[in-house]
Amino acid sequence: MLKISSFEELQFLREKFARDITVRETAEGPGGGPDPGLPMPEGDGPAKYHLLVCGGTGCRASESDRIIQNLRTEIDYRGLSDRAEVFMTGCFGFCEKGPIVKVFPDNTFYTQVTPDDCAEIISSHVGRGQRVERLLYVDPENGRSIEDSVHMGFYRKQVRIALRNCGLIDPENIEEYIARDGYRALAQVLESRDPAAAVEVIKRSGLRGRGGGGFPTGIKWEVAARQQADRKYVVCNADEGDPGAFMDRSILEGDPGSIIEAMATCGYCIGATKGLVYIRAEYPLAIRRLRIAIEQARSYGLLGRNIMDSGFEFDIELRYGAGAFVCGEETALIHSMEGNRGEPTVKPPFPAEKGYLGKPTNVNNVETLANIPVILLRGPEWFSSIGTERSKGTKVFALAGKINNVGLIEVPMGTTLREVIFEIGGGIKDGKRFKAVQTGGPSGGCLTEKHLDTPIDFDNLLAAGSMMGSGGMIVMDEDDCMVSVASFYLDFTVEESCGKCAPCRIGNKRLHEILEKICGGRGTEDDIQYLKNLGHVIKDTSLCGLGQTSPNPVLSTIEHFYPEYLAHVRERVCPAGKCKALKHYSILSDKCTGCTACVRTCPVGAIVGEKRQPHRIDDNLCIKCGACYSKCKFVAIDVR
Repeated sequence: MLKISSFEELQFLREKFARDITVRETAEGPGGGPDPGLPMPEGDGPAKYHLLVCGGTGCRASESDRIIQNLRTEIDYRGLSDRAEVFMTGCFGFCEKGPIVKVFPDNTFYTQVTPDDCAEIISSHVGRGQRVERLLYVDPENGRSIEDSVHMGFYRKQVRIALRNCGLIDPENIEEYIARDGYRALAQVLESRDPAAAVEVIKRSGLRGRGGGGFPTGIKWEVAARQQADRKYVVCNADEGDPGAFMDRSILEGDPGSIIEAMATCGYCIGATKGLVYIRAEYPLAIRRLRIAIEQARSYGLLGRNIMDSGFEFDIELRYGAGAFVCGEETALIHSMEGNRGEPTVKPPFPAEKGYLGKPTNVNNVETLANIPVILLRGPEWFSSIGTERSKGTKVFALAGKINNVGLIEVPMGTTLREVIFEIGGGIKDGKRFKAVQTGGPSGGCLTEKHLDTPIDFDNLLAAGSMMGSGGMIVMDEDDCMVSVASFYLDFTVEESCGKCAPCRIGNKRLHEILEKICGGRGTEDDIQYLKNLGHVIKDTSLCGLGQTSPNPVLSTIEHFYPEYLAHVRERVCPAGKCKALKHYSILSDKCTGCTACVRTCPVGAIVGEKRQPHRIDDNLCIKCGACYSKCKFVAIDVR
């Protein structure tokens, strides 16, 4: 394999490899060939159809591997190998409609494909040039089929920068990454021999850390570059611990080369020769693809000694986390990599001054690093023209919960919650009423209908009582109880606390106990005030970001859903009907036929009555399991 020794050699290979994927650049827009403005070289592209199949974790769970195999088998069987080729890619983002198969050059977007659909796709689309209509996305507003992703509401307002290559290239083929301007930013920085200038570009771009803290990335690089030490480190934080979050995982699965290139570039800028990726061990697919990308980069001379004959040395190792949420905090992450207990420490000194093994260490999360190559290629003015005054660029969110279009999205900072939830997300499932959205994961707050027109950025979300976090966004509807939602997140935080500081270790436990008391029908109004007081104390006195933000779900739900808390403690009623202890089961005598089905299914013998006579439920014995409600064929069980 050719070792790339100069910018010119890289450019030659880029043009050579680009000819093989030019066909994928015929579609415009974020849902077509996701293109942040990096045009492919002109020239004659292949005359083949390119069938791109999502190879992300979600679609693989729905047999996308078999789809790839079946498509290739059908192509060979029908003798169409000169007309079509199948490629595995990363996540397309539209997880709700996966597995996805996208066909270029016509940009046809097939949804919910099964292995059994492959024969028809090849015979009809490849063989006769006719789309398979039944596999096209149907617009829920007008019932019409949409042939390409450019015109889908899910993609229309997205701008894909961090996700620019996900769903477009094979993440296990470095040639396709190079064809998409891969390693060109690194080459330019090395050729310029001016690392300070590259740091200045990142500073001027306004890029802020996408891991949750929002600290200016360029300043972090600058501080690390100023340190004098015999060794420095670049760390990629891939310890994605928020429930329902899969932003970093999808980038690593779909575009690992961008992270490797960004880490090497950072290494040159700050004077580091070693990179470490701290990744959750439960991300096996991301780990495998990252390993492949690292080995391929070494083979091409893009990692290791004397990269591109510049004299610069840089290599990357993987370190595995055991799934501790607190290890997303950079000092706890560093301690874990050193083989110690994953606990945070007081800052300063910051890791940029004294980090891994006591050496200056730059820590950035996956999404932050994914932006670096594009910023260096397109310039700081381009990036800073996107977003808001204090929050530049785009943000990747994992949309989940009671929403029609579950998936991974990337939108400009300043996009409103209403646009995300009702336009990109397609609104609430089953026509239910929107109630709240939790942003920022378990440490974020719950925002309500009055916040729907809030532009999403770091400052606006903080002002509304929530936070950006790493990008989790969980939507809730009218059937969700906000008290139990707060209890759910506190239960997670209690389990994930490292226990080092008392406010987090003890305070969050007390918060959770009080919430459980209220959900159990034993709370008082004084408990609500106690929750508020204790929550503010925990925020003010905890050691790290986990404890400082853990009361957010409690404080935000009290502020925005106070009547719901009052209903729990005054009336002993859960308005959403979710709190089991506050449910009351009764039998409607005018509907009960005395069939005894409920008697036979009740596990505690709480239902009494004679055959063919109306029955009744003994409240003192009922455990609110709902078995009788599920079993009754006459709708005679009333639940309040």
